[in-house]
Amino acid sequence: MRDVVITGVGLVSSAGEGLEAHLTALAGGAPNTDATSFEPFPVHPAVTLEWDRQIPKKSDQRQMEPWQKLGCYAAGLALDAAGAKEDAALKSRMQLIVSAGGGERDYAVDGQILTGLRKADNPGVFLNERLMGDLRPTLFLAQLSNLLAGNISIVHGVTGASRTFMGEESSGVDAIRIARERIASGQDDIFLVGGSYNAERPDVLLIYEMGGFLWKKPYASVWERSAEGGMILGSGGCFLVLESREHAAARGAKPLAVIAGVASDRSRRKPGSVEGALHGLSQQLGAKPDLVLSGATGIKGITDEEQAALKDIAPGAAVHATGDLVGHTMEAQAPIGVALAAGLIAGGKAGEVLVTSIGHWRGEGAIRLTKA
Repeated sequence: MRDVVITGVGLVSSAGEGLEAHLTALAGGAPNTDATSFEPFPVHPAVTLEWDRQIPKKSDQRQMEPWQKLGCYAAGLALDAAGAKEDAALKSRMQLIVSAGGGERDYAVDGQILTGLRKADNPGVFLNERLMGDLRPTLFLAQLSNLLAGNISIVHGVTGASRTFMGEESSGVDAIRIARERIASGQDDIFLVGGSYNAERPDVLLIYEMGGFLWKKPYASVWERSAEGGMILGSGGCFLVLESREHAAARGAKPLAVIAGVASDRSRRKPGSVEGALHGLSQQLGAKPDLVLSGATGIKGITDEEQAALKDIAPGAAVHATGDLVGHTMEAQAPIGVALAAGLIAGGKAGEVLVTSIGHWRGEGAIRLTKA
């Protein structure tokens, strides 16, 4: 099995742009939150970006919704960091795996349809006519999940095989897992992997609030929400360039860290299941971390179970919650944890890091990173 190394990181969120900005924010300072735009739900808003720097054509920018622009921008940063941006031949065989949700609604059309339904003589006929006539051809009620991968291919010229995974937090874990396994086994040499999420959307806030998943008070750390529990969603994007150690060396790319293993599970949720799953995943990876980057949500029960498990798995290790830094970014949560872990290892702040990803509803994952 070949070593799989991280040679490029592209990261944008409420904490800033680029890996260094995030490592600085992780070291201290108050998180960037917006408590008024979607009151009573706080969110971590993405910082203002100069889109032209990574998405040069205004026409490309116009046809992307925020989640796509965040992802496309982060992908460009990762390619730059890996020294691959100007290498067309390398990008032509670079494979792409994106973790993505279902895309974003057209609020104007939704509002017009809902208003019209109240007055329509035949609501069914009215609804069909409006859906057929008002939605753009690229939409299937919401934007297609694989549009982000398509835009990365168009804007950045990454034209190897492409895959898009859906499944909220688990999709981010499995995108990294599949890329790592294919590289380690010798099936492929280099991948661009990651995801993005736009939390500044009334529709997703409504959906998660209907499930009782959101935090509705002023900002509090994920570890301090256990009495009532809830997520604070965050906007952001993260992409990683993964390749075999030999491939990186041949092109003179410096590794940040090694992805020593990725494990995922989908336990049937009941009291104790998350704690048990994390113990099993860490044993599977042989993890002995001196630092943990937790993707804990802050939701009651599962967050407490994760905290209890980590005390056994990594006694004495420092534990940071990525949700405290950037909010809960769903599909991008695991990639962001891995990006931060790689930066901490490359900067000599840690020797081995365990990244966890416990889904708000289902799905558990753990990723072990070591020195390059």
